[in-house]
Amino acid sequence: MPASTLYRTAMNSIFKNMDVLVAIAFVFLVGIIIIPIHPAFLDILLVINIAFALIIILVTLFVTEILQLSTFPSVLLLATLLRLTLNISSTRLILTKAQAGEVIEAFGQFVVGGDYVVGLIIFIIITVVQFVVITNGAGRIAEVAARFTLDAMPGKQMSIDADLNAGLIDETQARERRKKLQREADFFGAMDGASKFVRGDAIAGIVIVLINILGGLTIGMVQRSMDFASAAQTYTILTVGDGLVAQIPALLVSTAAGLLITRSTAEEGFGSDFTAQFFRFPKVLAIAAVILFILGLVPGMPFLPFFVLASACGFGAFTIFKEEKVTRRREEEVSAPEEEEVPPPEDDIRGLVKSDMVEIEIGYNLVSLTEKGEDGDLLRRITTARRRLASELGMIIRPIRIRDNLQMPPNMYVIKLKGSELSRGDLRPGYLLALNPEGVPPEELGGIPTKEPTFNLPAVWISPAQREEAEIKGCTVVDVATVLITHLSEVIRSHASELLGRQEVKEMVDLVKESRPAVVDELIPELMSIGEIQKILQNLLRENVPLQDLVTILETLADYATATKDADALTEYVRRSLARSITSRYVEENKLFVITIDPNLEKRIGESLQQTLYGTYPVLQPDVSQRIMHGVSTLVEKLRRRGLSPVILASPRIRMPFRRMVERFMPDLPVLSLHEILPQIEVESVGVLKENEN
Repeated sequence: MPASTLYRTAMNSIFKNMDVLVAIAFVFLVGIIIIPIHPAFLDILLVINIAFALIIILVTLFVTEILQLSTFPSVLLLATLLRLTLNISSTRLILTKAQAGEVIEAFGQFVVGGDYVVGLIIFIIITVVQFVVITNGAGRIAEVAARFTLDAMPGKQMSIDADLNAGLIDETQARERRKKLQREADFFGAMDGASKFVRGDAIAGIVIVLINILGGLTIGMVQRSMDFASAAQTYTILTVGDGLVAQIPALLVSTAAGLLITRSTAEEGFGSDFTAQFFRFPKVLAIAAVILFILGLVPGMPFLPFFVLASACGFGAFTIFKEEKVTRRREEEVSAPEEEEVPPPEDDIRGLVKSDMVEIEIGYNLVSLTEKGEDGDLLRRITTARRRLASELGMIIRPIRIRDNLQMPPNMYVIKLKGSELSRGDLRPGYLLALNPEGVPPEELGGIPTKEPTFNLPAVWISPAQREEAEIKGCTVVDVATVLITHLSEVIRSHASELLGRQEVKEMVDLVKESRPAVVDELIPELMSIGEIQKILQNLLRENVPLQDLVTILETLADYATATKDADALTEYVRRSLARSITSRYVEENKLFVITIDPNLEKRIGESLQQTLYGTYPVLQPDVSQRIMHGVSTLVEKLRRRGLSPVILASPRIRMPFRRMVERFMPDLPVLSLHEILPQIEVESVGVLKENEN
């Protein structure tokens, strides 16, 4: 087998088992704290420590964002453990054998020239620089970065939701951004804690040096019968060499930690960014060259160093200025308009025929509502409203688009469904809307009279300074964004059945299938299709029945779909299964106030039922239908004036046809059947609907 193949095989095997090797390395480091090692082996470990520190600082110079080194806090802990382990092993060799290998001896002899006093001073300087300057600075930056990152998380998450709501990103991209945001917060939090290891390592290095010097002097003079000068020369040189071998890599790792947490996300490595940012202004280099040249002419100053640096800065300024001139000329050539007109791409036409389920068009005065500020952040609030409505209705609600329309009046907004206008309203940014339920004359508030767009209630636009006065007078005061959100929410509730398409039903069924696959597999596709289920769910939404208990709905359909395919009959079966949730919406203190239907009228309605493509409807004479509608409205209005919220009670056979007859005139009037009322609910009849009701 060729050597290259053996090498690749060995490297692949190492990378595949890297987790095991790291675990063995940790156990090994703990082991050599207890077990003495040979000085030659200690030399190898010291060189590994230096190489490890060099690799760490070089990697930090080339990363472009912090998450490329998300394991840095753990690496910092590993490097600290490695240095402390080597310090303990070298201390054992220094105190027991008065030697610690060639690396430590070389640092003690060559680096400091064999003078332990000089070596001790250099060691103290390096330790102070690391402990006081780099470690403290890096720790403080990590602490502040962790706090600022956590404080900024809500704003960043809202920004992600806004981009998702505006269609700039999809759900997968939003999930990735949220995950990245959480990883950044975890990273800075971990770095805040890991910096304490570096600080403790610096303190431990000082303590170990003092112990080595005092212990070495004691052992040399007491046990080895050495004089003070010989003991100091021997043990202090070794101790200082040991300290330098440990602290120089520690200084490199601390510097790498500081570099990493002080860099924000960049496009290039540190060297490229540094060059691009510090040498982009040729005027700065030119001014520096002039100043350096003048300083070189000052009497007593060495002229040659200042002249060399002034020449280098001047040459650099000239070169950069020349490159900028060439770059500017190229940009002008590229940006020059071409004579030939480029035809638009054919795919652009598809965007013209695409329409969203729900969209809001706003005038130019309302654009400020989409920006973050006192009255802004409308995108975030729409996203919150979507989630609340999805939870309330039990259905998927697609993102809502906001578009500016310069052709509209500046303060107007229009809510559209599938491209068609549903409702509109006027807003006044900078004002508050005071609803006037107590009948306070508008002139008392001194505002601008108007109508609340959702329920068409009398209201007044007032300035923020008048808010307290309006609330004291019994008015409900809301901001402009709340007015729009309330209007939008009510429109979505009233048209929820139209927003429920086959794709939404398919996604809802798939969610049920994840936890209850047996229910879905039994029903679809053998018994019912997605389209048939959609019709039944739309029937429920038209009567304000939420779809939260979709499991019960699907189980009921699976039970009765074998007996009938009629959507109205299946809807009644489902409503019977949802009796508890339906009844609870209208019960007041365990009592239900109902309007019953006269038996003769109920019989007449039942005999007039006819089946159509759109369901079962009562076919009555127009004058009869008008009398029935008049009777219903008279009874309901009379009871509401008494503070009651009645429901119509009908037999299961005519409940849905009767509901279809009255919903065009009173869409909010609930119609229940006897089977939908729980036995423990107290029913009180507060009126009887007759054909000749006046």
